[in-house]
Amino acid sequence: MVHHHRNPNDIAIRCKLAEDVARKAGDKARSFLATPEKLGWIEKASSQDIVSAADEATETYLRQMIRQAFPEDGIVGEEAGSTTGISGFDWVIDPIDGTMAFLVGQPNWTVSVAVLHQGEPVVGVVVAPILDEVYVSSLGCGATLNGRRLAINEDWTIRSTTVGFGGTERADPLKVGAFVTRLYQEGGVLFRVGSGALMLAYVAANRLAGYYDPTLFCWDCMAGIVLIREAGGLAEFAGSLSEPGEIWAGNRNVFDNLKRISAMRDEGM
Repeated sequence: MVHHHRNPNDIAIRCKLAEDVARKAGDKARSFLATPEKLGWIEKASSQDIVSAADEATETYLRQMIRQAFPEDGIVGEEAGSTTGISGFDWVIDPIDGTMAFLVGQPNWTVSVAVLHQGEPVVGVVVAPILDEVYVSSLGCGATLNGRRLAINEDWTIRSTTVGFGGTERADPLKVGAFVTRLYQEGGVLFRVGSGALMLAYVAANRLAGYYDPTLFCWDCMAGIVLIREAGGLAEFAGSLSEPGEIWAGNRNVFDNLKRISAMRDEGM
């Protein structure tokens, strides 16, 4: 394995590009909403897992801009798979996280762009075009929402406000039910929108106490992981760049409790 030295400037210039292309990708995706008849979509794994012309066009744009600026970087995307790089940097992109929300006119869809170095998430940008919100973070430089610094409330518990949950149709219904039951037994309340990236950003912005998903993909969460860590919280993803996995996020107290509650689902109620 080739080990590449981590230069802070290399991260900074990628963060700048990530914000720029995510903003422009959001504008490009939003432009499709003016002509709904062009939003032809097809099912992938299920009726809740879909891809539209807007997803494909937006991911193509993101890939072109990244390759043009950093041709030696790898790219992992939801719609067009992965390409291997030689620089030690990998971009993880989701052109529209929340395609169903996008197609039915809900505002809670996002563009998610992350950069990893030697497998570690170092840049995270989440843009919510309809909400006019831009979340930006990079390793050691903090996290911001529209330029305002974010800092996770260290005193919150799972009862302080709602807890984000991302279980989709991929999740085991019995395990989902057991998790929700246990959460409510302990005084927590569930929150869910169609974008995992947005819910993770909400954790960083103190809009949610925490977040749990039993089967999330890397393109849905890598940007949010950087946002949360740089805002002072904890986020752990048990999947990989090719396989989905569990994710837990929040301050120390919430993080530990979500891990405990999610583990209890396998032990019975």
